[in-house]
Amino acid sequence: MDENRSGGRGTRPPPAKHFDPSGRRQDIVAAGEGGDGVIEGRNTVIEALRAGIAIDKVFMLNTESDATLRYIATTARKAGVAVVQADKRKLDAISVTSAHQGVIAIAACTASASVEEILEIAKQKAEDPLIVICDEISDPHNLGAIIRTCEASGAHGVIIPKRRSAGLTATVAKASSGAVFHTAVARVSNITAAIGSLKKSGVWIFGAVMGGDLPLWQADFKLPSALVIGSEGAGISRLVRESCDFNVSIPMFGRLSSLNASVSTAVLLYEAVRQRSAERA
Repeated sequence: MDENRSGGRGTRPPPAKHFDPSGRRQDIVAAGEGGDGVIEGRNTVIEALRAGIAIDKVFMLNTESDATLRYIATTARKAGVAVVQADKRKLDAISVTSAHQGVIAIAACTASASVEEILEIAKQKAEDPLIVICDEISDPHNLGAIIRTCEASGAHGVIIPKRRSAGLTATVAKASSGAVFHTAVARVSNITAAIGSLKKSGVWIFGAVMGGDLPLWQADFKLPSALVIGSEGAGISRLVRESCDFNVSIPMFGRLSSLNASVSTAVLLYEAVRQRSAERA
């Protein structure tokens, strides 16, 4: 372990300028695959409204006999959002996920967070960074589940590549149960370069690798940490793996040799949560 790394354990990266984590979610929406800014499903639309996402219009079924839809309609109107009643055929035509649950919101897709902003979130919480890096996760359901776990565990953000990865789509938003609206997600051109930037800020990189030389309970996640999760088929790419400080494995005791990417993320994140909670106790 290189204790001379810039920043070192416990030191904080320089703050990003003019960044307010509490308001950052207003700049992220989940766009449909067609780029039409579709946000679908009751919980997902509710979380988008709670997060202050700039929504142009909400389409929904008749609300008279449905308490949840009435609540969404009331909340949307209070936020100055137009609410339009639509029949099921229209909602089905707009839907990307085919699981709209009677409500679809439309918003414009805008920029995601930056790596520096994720570090600033950790700084403002007076916590060592805990970040998840997704190396070419192509399944939007997996990415949505990973983002949901990050939000639930208190991780400070997620980094994904701009290419060869699921984007912030309507399917991802629904799979995350709306967590995408409360989680900083940075889309970067090059994962290896992003890792280099994190290292310069004192963050240690832990790659989740089948058969890695360090069992997860021996990894020190109390360090400023970024957990790298590989793609569903190929795992972590060679260049990214070579950029990791540690190769961490999840011991397997059954007949299967690996876990789903989102499950692996949950196991690693909650081991980090356990270690950090024990240190604070």
